[in-house]
Amino acid sequence: MKFDERAVGRLHYLEARPPVSARPRGALVLLHAFPLNARMWEPQFGLADRGWRIIAPEFAMDAVRLNATATTVTMDTYAGEVIDLLDALHVEDAVVAGCSMGGYLAFALYRRAPNYIRGLLLADTRAQADAPEALQSRKKMLQLVADKGTPAVVDEMVPKLLGETTRKTRPEVVDRLKSIALSTSADAVAGMIRALMTRQDAMAVLSSIHFPTLIVVGDEDTLTPPAMSEQMHKAIAGSELAVLPKAGHLPNLEDSQNFNEVVARFLDHRI
Repeated sequence: MKFDERAVGRLHYLEARPPVSARPRGALVLLHAFPLNARMWEPQFGLADRGWRIIAPEFAMDAVRLNATATTVTMDTYAGEVIDLLDALHVEDAVVAGCSMGGYLAFALYRRAPNYIRGLLLADTRAQADAPEALQSRKKMLQLVADKGTPAVVDEMVPKLLGETTRKTRPEVVDRLKSIALSTSADAVAGMIRALMTRQDAMAVLSSIHFPTLIVVGDEDTLTPPAMSEQMHKAIAGSELAVLPKAGHLPNLEDSQNFNEVVARFLDHRI
């Protein structure tokens, strides 16, 4: 699917527009995972053919673009960038999809400006803030990226991001994931880690979400296991839950066909 690389102010983004023959459905905003960038969503850009304007903001950027430092970037920083981008593009509301870190960002956007969201897709994410042991792990990763750069983080994260089936039988997905992650600067990785560490717990806001919501998780996800998605599903009234077989933390890459079918069905029937 053809897409364009664009920028509004400091924020870069990828965009795929629907063909003129398609009935306009509105905007679908895709928020990427850590330690990746907007290119992780390329398998979903084909949804533009169904009438959706795909907008994938790029948060894997150096801190200078965010007018911040790696130690001051927060989820609210990113949420503010999304709001500024949507305003600049004259998008009044959108279906917002977030995978992993992108889900945490979606919660930050919801807390700050719920009027921008008319539908929500939460993929392989959770509402809880980091537990103490997770915070310690992130501190170690901050030191790792400072000492050895992005490649060291990629080596540590890739086995955790992909399900066992993908690691054993889909080498092309492993290679693609590494390529995307390695294109992320060490400064951007550090900024994302800081934002992850300081994010707010979102459990209390789940019951207030009343727009259509789809929750997707791979059944081999060990970072945010299906039980966490089931917990969110129970807390968000009217939400849908899809557990994708033989996929890990990134089902949109690991099994893009199944993922896209689930998302398209949700968009067609619920939005």
